[in-house]
Amino acid sequence: MTRFPAIAGVLTAQQTDATGAAVAAMQEDSGALPWFPGGQTDPWDHIESAMALSVTGRVAEAEGGYEWSRRLQRADGSWPIRTVIGHVEDANVDSNFCAYIAVGVWHHYLITGDTVFLDRMWPMVWSAIDLVMKFQRPDGAFRWGGDHGTGAMFDQAQITGNASIFQAVDCAIRIADEMGQPDQEWVSAHAALGDAIRDRPEIFEPPSDHSMDWYYPILGGALRGRAGQEHIARRWDEFVVEGKGVRCVDHRPWVTGAETCELALALDALGDTGDAITLVESIQHLRDPDGSYWTGLVYSDGKRWPVEKSCWTSAAVILAADAISRTSAANGIFRDVRQNLAVGR
Repeated sequence: MTRFPAIAGVLTAQQTDATGAAVAAMQEDSGALPWFPGGQTDPWDHIESAMALSVTGRVAEAEGGYEWSRRLQRADGSWPIRTVIGHVEDANVDSNFCAYIAVGVWHHYLITGDTVFLDRMWPMVWSAIDLVMKFQRPDGAFRWGGDHGTGAMFDQAQITGNASIFQAVDCAIRIADEMGQPDQEWVSAHAALGDAIRDRPEIFEPPSDHSMDWYYPILGGALRGRAGQEHIARRWDEFVVEGKGVRCVDHRPWVTGAETCELALALDALGDTGDAITLVESIQHLRDPDGSYWTGLVYSDGKRWPVEKSCWTSAAVILAADAISRTSAANGIFRDVRQNLAVGR
């Protein structure tokens, strides 16, 4: 029997179940989990939404999402950046989008313990991570993407994508170990990336005015402890609007549910669970009666923008509630990212 995440005074188990149902209702017959019905699907947000389905006990729907990824994966291990109802809108490659499949597959396996599922997904994960490894630069950072038609790579390394890749490679290594096929190249790449994020942040593109560039080094697991807390403190006042949520962009009066819940996940990973709860509570004004969540609010005029209830926003709420409440067997997927696997192996 499924136990649904709950946060006392913020979200009941019944409300979390309703949010899971809202995510499932947006799933296309193909298994794709688009941003919103009829909208675009990208490989990263698709997986985040599948993870929320797993947490809320919708195993068949989650596995339908992973089967969609398995079918859509191209021969080189990649996925198109964007599709709309099965039609490819952007055929190029995003290295972070490709890597994230490992997080989703490991997350679902932790919840279900289904070795048949893991066996079936392993070739897809291996192919994706093998491709991603080709994007790593000599300095340890990963190029953000490439042109699928020519194979040319775009040399820029972005901190948000790299921080997410750090978590994804950790999950891929766990899967490889579980399959009895450890890969030392992945371990070395993970260590080099972690060193780059912690010790040489200047090699990445300068942090933008988007909050993701601020908190993702913690969310992805490369920064922890005092260093992580100091990192968060530096820009807290730029992004956090008390009682309303987290700005997506530091100079705009626009708070978004997904960024708020991702910051909550990062704070929980640092042990600041009280502040994480406060953040999740602060964006309940985005909740719709059907259990879904509006993407954001322009708080200067009280208008929802964009005027859409996004699948991945609802998913982020579920994942934050799960981490805070320690409910599912995968509740530590963000908290338990390992720092340096090269030590002691």
